[in-house]
Amino acid sequence: MNPLLKGLRPTHPGELLRETILPALDESKTAVAGALGVSRETLYRILNEERPVTPSVALRLGKALGNAPEFWLAMQARYDLAVGAERDAAILAEVRVLEAANDDRHEEAGAL
Repeated sequence: MNPLLKGLRPTHPGELLRETILPALDESKTAVAGALGVSRETLYRILNEERPVTPSVALRLGKALGNAPEFWLAMQARYDLAVGAERDAAILAEVRVLEAANDDRHEEAGAL
């Protein structure tokens, strides 16, 4: 990981759409929502980072923007994991690491 990015929360896909992609398209948000086949409310909620990019929306974005839907899903997953890690930090601190039993114990159990 780039040390300059350490500690920074990943970008929500809505931020990238809002700040970089939509301004470059020279289309209204209503027109973009129509092109994607989603309601204006759905698009606005994604742009405002209130709603995630779902697989269905990722497929639509990928087709409309000429990139891979996996890009949008991976971006959303990175964001969700970072937010979840922050939100659940206290719980995660209490989760113990589980280790698989070694082969010796399995062999002994099979010999019984």
